Amino acid sequence: MSAIDSDQHSQEFESTKRPRSPSSSDSLDLHQSKRLNSNGDLSNGNQMNGNHLTTNITVSNINGASTDNHRIDSDQLSNQSKQLGMLSQEFGFSSPMPYDVSSELSQLPTILNNYRRDDIRNDAKNVKQINLTSQLDHGPVSESSVSQSGPQLVVWGTDVSINECRQKFKKFIHHFKFNEEDLCSDEIQMSQDYFDSQFQDSYYTKKIRECLIIGDYFLNVNCQHLLKYDENLYRQLVSYPQEVIPTFDMALNEIVNEFDNRCAFGRICVRPFNVTKTSSIRNLNPEDINQLVTISGMVTRSSNIIAEMSVAFFECSVCSYSVNVEVDRGLIPEPQVCQNCDTRFSFKLIHNRSKFTDKQQVKLQESPDDMPAGQTPYTVLLCACSDLVDKVQPGERVTVTGIYRATPIRVNPKIRNVKSVYRTHVDVVHYRKIENKRLHDSNQELKLTKERIDRLIALSNSPDIYERLAHSLAPSIYEHENIKKGILLQLFGGTKKQETLQTDSNTKNTFRSEINILLCGDPGTSKSQLLQYVYNLVPRGQYTSGKGSSAVGLTAYITKDPDTKQLVLQTGALVLSDGGICCIDEFDKMNESTRSILHEVMEQQTLSIAKAGIVCQLNARTSILAAANPIESSWNKNKSVTDNIQLPPTLMSRFDLIFLLLDPQDNEYDRKLAKHLVSLYYKTNEENPEVRKDLLDMGLLKDYIGYARANFHPVLSPEAQASLKNAYVEMRKVGSNKGHITAYPRQLESLIRLAEAHAKLRFKNVVDVDDVTEARRLQREALLQSAIDPVSGTIDVSILTTGVSTHDRRMKNELMIGLKQLLNAMKNQKTSTKASDDNFIFLEYQTVFNEFRNSNNQTISKETFEEALNALQTEGLFEFTNNRSLRIKV
Repeated sequence: MSAIDSDQHSQEFESTKRPRSPSSSDSLDLHQSKRLNSNGDLSNGNQMNGNHLTTNITVSNINGASTDNHRIDSDQLSNQSKQLGMLSQEFGFSSPMPYDVSSELSQLPTILNNYRRDDIRNDAKNVKQINLTSQLDHGPVSESSVSQSGPQLVVWGTDVSINECRQKFKKFIHHFKFNEEDLCSDEIQMSQDYFDSQFQDSYYTKKIRECLIIGDYFLNVNCQHLLKYDENLYRQLVSYPQEVIPTFDMALNEIVNEFDNRCAFGRICVRPFNVTKTSSIRNLNPEDINQLVTISGMVTRSSNIIAEMSVAFFECSVCSYSVNVEVDRGLIPEPQVCQNCDTRFSFKLIHNRSKFTDKQQVKLQESPDDMPAGQTPYTVLLCACSDLVDKVQPGERVTVTGIYRATPIRVNPKIRNVKSVYRTHVDVVHYRKIENKRLHDSNQELKLTKERIDRLIALSNSPDIYERLAHSLAPSIYEHENIKKGILLQLFGGTKKQETLQTDSNTKNTFRSEINILLCGDPGTSKSQLLQYVYNLVPRGQYTSGKGSSAVGLTAYITKDPDTKQLVLQTGALVLSDGGICCIDEFDKMNESTRSILHEVMEQQTLSIAKAGIVCQLNARTSILAAANPIESSWNKNKSVTDNIQLPPTLMSRFDLIFLLLDPQDNEYDRKLAKHLVSLYYKTNEENPEVRKDLLDMGLLKDYIGYARANFHPVLSPEAQASLKNAYVEMRKVGSNKGHITAYPRQLESLIRLAEAHAKLRFKNVVDVDDVTEARRLQREALLQSAIDPVSGTIDVSILTTGVSTHDRRMKNELMIGLKQLLNAMKNQKTSTKASDDNFIFLEYQTVFNEFRNSNNQTISKETFEEALNALQTEGLFEFTNNRSLRIKV
């Protein structure tokens, strides 16, 4: 090679080399680099021929024998390219990911030429893929024949031979057989019966036919299948996804065309998932940049859908010549010279004729299960394009497969210099919602096999299914059967109802179907364990502590988006748990401002926000499961619930069930509890005699509740309606003779929700009298614990609604009447002895208190006397002087 050729070769290498190089294990003999234009001819330097960008390829001898470095003339290189089947006319060189299918597919009108995938982006502007669509392709090629075929064309900076990669993937699609061990757990559960009967042939061939039938344009490929089939192909996919995934797309569309040449179906794309590399956001490091990774976490925020320009349409203002330019890394390269009239800088951008694609930014936060103790959660930004937008919502736990990217940060948008610190994000290729240990989300379609559904229906017909489900809920917690049944009905929930209001806009009024439960009692009675169990069971559950929660942490707060610099609304725990259960521990330790926001959420199921110019109403259709401790550390049986936990009665009345978990301090109970706790430390459940054998496992319990919530929506039967009316009237009559209030309309609504949940538990669409009877029993058990007047020993719902029992209210009225009579008597006595010109008489505070206490049979405390005295002052009977004397007008 001459000196001039050597210098030119060096300049071409420096101007076009990729930002990353193959690893030491993937090193190849990259000895000869040639610059080709779109016609297969050799071009000089960075010269462009027409609209075709130049491309680098590497000719490498697979068996290690390198070719001589010399300049090949254009005719010889053109002939070689024709023999290799480089159909450059079908090749979209201006695309960030330019690839296409074979020549026979290019004639089909349904296959889109110059197609680009928005979820796979190119980083290097002049590094382009080589289209090695082969006319020599006559079926699967063995690895030995491929490796012994002489020099191979690979993508610059990689060891990826597109022709070989395409052949291997086609062979994988045609020959991979179903094996239950190769599937992830959700795939087995989703269609086990279908697999057993159908997948005796190629697994992915059946999946492709399913895509053609249902009209799905994407084929999900489990990377663990690829790893077991061909480790080298899997390594190339993980290391160079930007080059390999489009190659898979080409092979897949060729296979689709083999099924039916006349099928009017668009392009099918490959979506790989379940990559072994990287499982946590915390483990992402610079070595993963531009590689395929799989991470899991919880979605905390999703932006609005952004219209991003993908193809810009330019029109010459002189001759109206038009040209389409694809957007490269967010930049629109404007054509400088019109090819029709040779006018410089005459192009103008026509927006309404340009092409746009949807884009959304999602913030993924590390799951609490993956987070080390004592550390804050990590977050990563996800960029979803095209059909992947709006696939996940805040609060959902997902596993994301994508390409880890690093983008430079410019000091000034007008200056080309960038900072040394790069901003990272993940270009999403595949979403997968994983909730194997949790209930199914109400927004997701529940996929169960026919055998699984038949088993669930058989369980629902069992007469003791209610007790079995209750015992299967937190089986490690001793007793508390009624409490477990109440939480079980909370998991099922009631039936959603809407009422259309007669207004101009026909707005709908939604009635609450969620059940709220409050657990309160002595410390160490398993309240927090029940909350943790429910949190780990529901799909959109949130767990917070009262002391560590603020008002904005539960609702929403305003923050500035780092990319758009606009104010955005960051949702809190109540909004993230929409459609699930929000577990709040230490409920009594919340401050007043934090508790006040729960009034709207617990009744209207909405959250109104008016902050920083953002006025909106967010959905918070969540059930509240709260736990509270008494203010005196131990429960005082001589006080009511409101006096023990110091919660406002307006908030207490919004709970459907309030249970007390008290320490009975009984010797026999302590012995049974100790035996149960010791039994938990047996090696296995089979060796544990305390464990019931009829308990449902977590997976079966999850499917049972999920199937009932998705398929059954009970309505009240006429008999159930009559029973509910009678139950409410009887509850009102219980305390009417004594002046007690034993029921409010909210108790009737709670009774309806509990009856609907019990009917749903038994897979019924109609609520009957048995469901109402169980709802009445459960509500009565809760009221016997929480709404009992400690003085009279009777149920008094006014304790929960007003914070004061009827007995205490009547007692205060009697004291106030007695004090009023005493003051009138003392006034008359003073009037007979006073001077005639005095208009007021004065009574000493202590004298009045002593007289009142001596004249009353029951013990009068200073606080009780103050309350009665203040009530009389409000009526205007007397006035206080500066020395706390009573001044009464004659």
